[in-house]
Formats: sequence, C-alpha cells, structure tokens
Amino acid sequence: MKKLNVFLLGGTKDSTEIIRHLKNNYDTHILTTTTTEYGSRLAIEAGSDETIARPLLKDEIIEIINSSDFDLLIDATHPFAEHITQTSVSVSKICKIPYIRFERPPLNFKDIDTSHIIYAKSFENAGEIISKEIPEGNILHFAGANTMEDVLKNVSKDRFYPRILKVEKSLEKCEKLGIESDHIIPMKGAASLKENIDLIEKYDASAMITKESGEIGGVIEKIEASNQKDISLIMIKRPHIKELDKKDIVSNLDEFDEKLKNLF
Repeated sequence: MKKLNVFLLGGTKDSTEIIRHLKNNYDTHILTTTTTEYGSRLAIEAGSDETIARPLLKDEIIEIINSSDFDLLIDATHPFAEHITQTSVSVSKICKIPYIRFERPPLNFKDIDTSHIIYAKSFENAGEIISKEIPEGNILHFAGANTMEDVLKNVSKDRFYPRILKVEKSLEKCEKLGIESDHIIPMKGAASLKENIDLIEKYDASAMITKESGEIGGVIEKIEASNQKDISLIMIKRPHIKELDKKDIVSNLDEFDEKLKNLF
C-alpha cells in the first residue's frame, strides 16, 4: 500500500486510537482537525503529524483537501456530532475522496438494568421531561457544553450542574447562560462509577443527563450509578443520519483495516 495522506475529523477517544493504529501499521501522514486545543493536544500525543484546533466551515475543508492531495477522509467525530458528519459525507462526494465513518457501536442493553433510564428525543425534550416529572433536586449534565442551552429552556440554572472541559469556549457558554462557577464540574475523560456516585451525593442530584454515546463514553457507569443511587438517567437517543451510507461505516479497528484494504 502506498503512503496515505489522511484528513481526519477527530476530537474523540476513537480518533486518537485510529491515529495510533494508522501510525503503528501504515505509512501515513495525518492531519487531524478538532474543535478545541485540548483535542488537538491529544491528537498530537497520539501521533498526528498536523492538527487544526478550531471548527472548520465546509468550504474550508474542501479547500484543504483539494489543495493538499489527500487520499482519505476519516470521520471519527462523536456519534452526536450530526452536522459535521453530514458535512463530511457531502465533502467526500464533492472532492471525490474515499470516505470512512468510524462510529463506536451503540450500547448493548441486554444484561443491563435500564429501570432508571428515561429516553428523550432531544436535549430540549430532556429539559421538558425534567420540568414535568422531576421538579425537585439538582440535575447533573453529562452531555457537553454545546447542549446546555436547550436543556435550560425548561430547567432552572439554579439546579443545573454541568460536567464540562474547563476550556475557554465552554466557560464562555456557561457565563452567557448565567451558570455560576461553583456549578461547573471540571471534566477529564469519562467518569468512573465511584466518581459518578460521588457527584450525585455531593450535588444532591435527582437526575443525570447523558447521551447514548456507547460504552467508550462511560454510559454503563452512569447507568449503574443511577441504579445504585435510585435517581433518573435522562438518555438522549443517537441521531439517525440519513446521509450516511451503511457501507461507509466501521465500528472497530478490524473493520477499519478491511475497509482500507478494499479501498487501497
């Protein structure tokens, strides 16, 4: 296989694993894009040759790909980053570049006690559910800074405690929404079961909000913590991205290798 010039949409744990895998097993040059400096730093530590640490517009992605002769576009963004995945599919067609969507598999709930889970269609719907069904107690928000505003349309910020990366962009969102600094819980990776339980107890939480982001996103630990502490877990279902072709999706590194072999 020839040396591959890879454009990688990253910012997730999945993306850093792909970077390491590519560097250990293939001759590659990798440019990784992330929306934060933190994500960029992790990509560099994983072995990415270059990074861009800011959100890119569709036209910018097209210009970069066309001007640098990339061989492959990999989308390893979060399962809930619906817009960027839609954009990446469109870009791959416009630029006529091979495309792989690496998407962590959904959680298998077969042997899991789901009695405390309440499913929501969106973050605004999660806020509506809390307003109607959980009117008392504090709310732990484990779903990122970009989703806070929709929840707060129906939930008082006085009972709202988001667990977020303490980066400038996220802190600015909190300030704009009127979230006090003592309500912000610093985040570094997925929380363990004990950490989740400690947070529930510390903030006297009656509910947690999370995405159905798969096992790698720490969902199992959140479910178990809600079960042990007898509180509700509001879970937002994954979006269905109609632009995605199933044949372009891989969910583990073996499938990824097979896809690469077929493409190159």
